[in-house]
Amino acid sequence: MENLLSVTEAARRLGGISKWTIHAWLSQGRLQRTKVGGRTMIRESELAKVIEDGGKSPVPRRTQASYVKPEGVGQKPETGCNKASNARKTVKCTVSNG
Repeated sequence: MENLLSVTEAARRLGGISKWTIHAWLSQGRLQRTKVGGRTMIRESELAKVIEDGGKSPVPRRTQASYVKPEGVGQKPETGCNKASNARKTVKCTVSNG
């Protein structure tokens, strides 16, 4: 059976990094957890993977979502509109054609 390490012991074995870094890596999928009762344990082989990868994540990075600017934000008010738009409050202005 493979040795299981606590989060604190895993952090210590990886050069004394923070246990919160270990928790973050677990959430990101960089490390796989093994639950024993209510405790989170980490297999020694998981630490070896992190060491072999040089701390780089084998998980592909998330693609950045494109940003769509809300309607009216950053635009000048149209003719006949007496209120300006801003990022927190957008006021729709009506323009009469005639």
